[in-house]
Amino acid sequence: MPFRAVIFDLDGTLLDTIEDLTDSMNAALVRLGHPARTIAECKQLVGDGLETFVRRALPPAAADDPRERTRLRELMMMEYRDRSTLKTRPYPGVPDLLDALAARNVPATVLSNKPHDSTLAVMEHYFSRWSFRAIFGARDGVPVKPDPAGALEIARILGLAPANIAYLGDTNTDMQTATGAGMYGVGALWGFRTAGELIAKGAKVLIETPMDLMPILG
Repeated sequence: MPFRAVIFDLDGTLLDTIEDLTDSMNAALVRLGHPARTIAECKQLVGDGLETFVRRALPPAAADDPRERTRLRELMMMEYRDRSTLKTRPYPGVPDLLDALAARNVPATVLSNKPHDSTLAVMEHYFSRWSFRAIFGARDGVPVKPDPAGALEIARILGLAPANIAYLGDTNTDMQTATGAGMYGVGALWGFRTAGELIAKGAKVLIETPMDLMPILG
């Protein structure tokens, strides 16, 4: 079956954001007197939304304190506003893939668990020369991934059946989202997680470079 549109995850799929995310979280953690996290740790902590990232980043005792979670979330977001484009870069091959999709008139969309305002800001900074039919981050009233609500909303906007959409992401959360929405889950091996995790959570195929997506689209 040819796929007529693509939903992209953002962090770990289109953009390598892990250093800016780690630096922002660590600046906030240290200000609150908590130990910093490594980049390798943060690759496992991110992906399920800011609230979950905050809870996972805190030491266990502090993670149970809602006031401490609120303080860390607010500090982290303040730090990230200043750092979100310092070390972040598109992954090699991503611009080529976006050019190829545009040349074939295949709609590109983005669904992220990053807060919506931050999603829009980094998309504008890095990808303003491409047209995206929909760009959604985490929004009030819409469950974050792996709930399929956001992906199904994009399908409605595109006027396509979910089965006609390829979903490219780098985490278990993305593959669960694709499966839950009835879309074709493509695992990005250049991102934050492992091939085993992607396969275990429903990836239909794994790709090593962004341009490997094009033959899959048919």
